[in-house]
Order: sequence, then C-alpha cells, then structure tokens
Amino acid sequence: MSKYIEIPGKSQYDHDIEPRYRPSACGPVTAYVLLRYFFPAEQTPSINELYRTLGSTKIGLPTWRFVRRLNQMLGSQWNVEICTLQQAMEQLDDDRPVAVKFDKWFKCQWRSRFTFDYHWVVLVGYEYVDNQLYLLVHDHGGNNRASRVRSIPYEPNKKILTFVKVEPLKW
Repeated sequence: MSKYIEIPGKSQYDHDIEPRYRPSACGPVTAYVLLRYFFPAEQTPSINELYRTLGSTKIGLPTWRFVRRLNQMLGSQWNVEICTLQQAMEQLDDDRPVAVKFDKWFKCQWRSRFTFDYHWVVLVGYEYVDNQLYLLVHDHGGNNRASRVRSIPYEPNKKILTFVKVEPLKW
C-alpha cells in the first residue's frame, strides 16, 4: 500500500527568499507549497510575505501560529487543523498534501536522534516497506540544493511529529 502526490517543491534557500529568512523559512515554504497546490500561482503570496503573515521568527514557526494564521488567511471555506497520522494518510488518499513538523525541542526529546530536529516539511505520500511505514516528504532543500522528496521512517520519528491538514470544506 502506498500513495504519492506529485507536486513541485521549493527550496527555502532559493534566491527569491530574503537571505535573513532562509535559515528559518521552512514553515512559510511549507505553507507556500501547500497553497500553490490548491491555488493558481498568481494567487499564492510570496514566501517573504508568508514569513511575515504567518508570524515566523528566527527560531521557527510554532504549530499553533501556523494553524491559526493560515486559517485566517484562507477564511471560512477552509479548515486548517492538527490531525492524527491516520487523518493525514486519509488526506493523502484524497489527493491533499499535509504539513508536517518535526520538533524535538518543544517535545522535550533532546537526547534522541531524529531525521530532523526542528523542521517543517510537506507530506506528499507514504509507503510501506517490509511492513514499516515511511513518509514521503519534500525536504525544502539546502544551500545550493533544490527540494527533493525523501522517504523518512515513521517509527523512529513519531514522538516529535505533528501533522496539519489543510482542506477545503467542499472538495
């Protein structure tokens, strides 16, 4: 069993993003990729605008703020909320990508090792390999590297994952 939604990614280090925002732009980039999936490019705010509108800071973007501000931006015809893994997989099955936050710092998992310590990504799919669940995510690139889809094992990361669905009320 697997699911994959082909969507273009975006590197948080692209030249159209203000240099001072790049190290902490993963949340706005995640919002941008999701918005670009649902809306035409000309209706999608720039990442610099999203950085300010969503209330990002040098230390990142809290989940509650991501949810609240994206709900405000999208209005009453949309639902943005934290969801379970099962709900995230159902969103994918319905062809809707999901925001995912890795956050070992605020989940008090300081000594454990995870794929990312603190990072927002876009969940674009899942797959089972040898009965183990893997999440397919756009990683938002790096210095001189485009975003790419990575397969991340769920089990060793599950303690620090938060899923956020973004869905229209009428799909």
